[in-house]
Amino acid sequence: MSGWTAQDIPDQSGRTAVVTGANSGIGYVTARELARRGARVVLACRSEARGTEAADRLAIEVPDADAEFVRLDLGDLDSVREFAAAYARRYDRLDLLVNNAGVMALPQGRTADGFETQFGVNHLGHFALTGLLLPTLLATSGASGAPGARVVSVSSFMHAQANIDINDLNSERKYGRWTAYARSKTANLLFVHELARRLAAIGSDVVAAAAHPGYAATNLQTAAPKMQGRKASVRFMEIGNRLFAQSAEAGALPSLYAATAPEAGPDSFTGPSILAWRGSPAKSWRAKWTLNDTAGQRLWEESERLTGIAYDALKA
Repeated sequence: MSGWTAQDIPDQSGRTAVVTGANSGIGYVTARELARRGARVVLACRSEARGTEAADRLAIEVPDADAEFVRLDLGDLDSVREFAAAYARRYDRLDLLVNNAGVMALPQGRTADGFETQFGVNHLGHFALTGLLLPTLLATSGASGAPGARVVSVSSFMHAQANIDINDLNSERKYGRWTAYARSKTANLLFVHELARRLAAIGSDVVAAAAHPGYAATNLQTAAPKMQGRKASVRFMEIGNRLFAQSAEAGALPSLYAATAPEAGPDSFTGPSILAWRGSPAKSWRAKWTLNDTAGQRLWEESERLTGIAYDALKA
């Protein structure tokens, strides 16, 4: 994958993709580049105004794009169910599901369903979404000789800062905003690990993979300090983005590689090549706890219980 760029994305004509959090940052770039290569793309975003603006911007940048905005709030399981139902009414296939949306280092809060915000949005929302869309992914995969469908979850190198606490998934005993973020990113990797294992067990060619953008200049870094009115922190993050971060275009490449490159296999983890910070896509180091079968199974069981979403299609 040395020097892999967006120009290396295989032709995506006839394929349909859902990208969560596609209104800005690496999510928008991911959606735009998939559309540029011929995919029909659904921009799944929480804000109707920002989602509509992103779809309009994409249409200008890629005039022949087949893309539309559909509202999705990962912090509200009713919204996740509504999105999945709307998708089933409008589309008959799903080749790529890019679980990109996320929040980072927020003050302690709760989702509409009462989950700690970062765990609820970053992991449980995507767990529920994938489960609801899985029958369509399975039905699409391998049809007419096409490449298998894929699920790509966007994690972070920050996952290495903390393992999950299976007995305190919602950080009720103690809350640290960066610890909660790291745990949610570990959960993303454990989810991919367990999903890949379960897909293999039923003989499916759906690929579950993970990626991370390294340090990319997006609005993710400034969202939390803006919420808290910490102007100095906002300024610090903005300076860091300008001086040290790679662009959103570069940060999206690992996601695009995981979503489209034939070499990206099940349970792979792709990130920037230079110290997991910047550079072209490469195999990324991951903490050993993200490959723990027992932890993956326990998180899966708890996630089914908390969301009420059972992956019946993967059960023998």
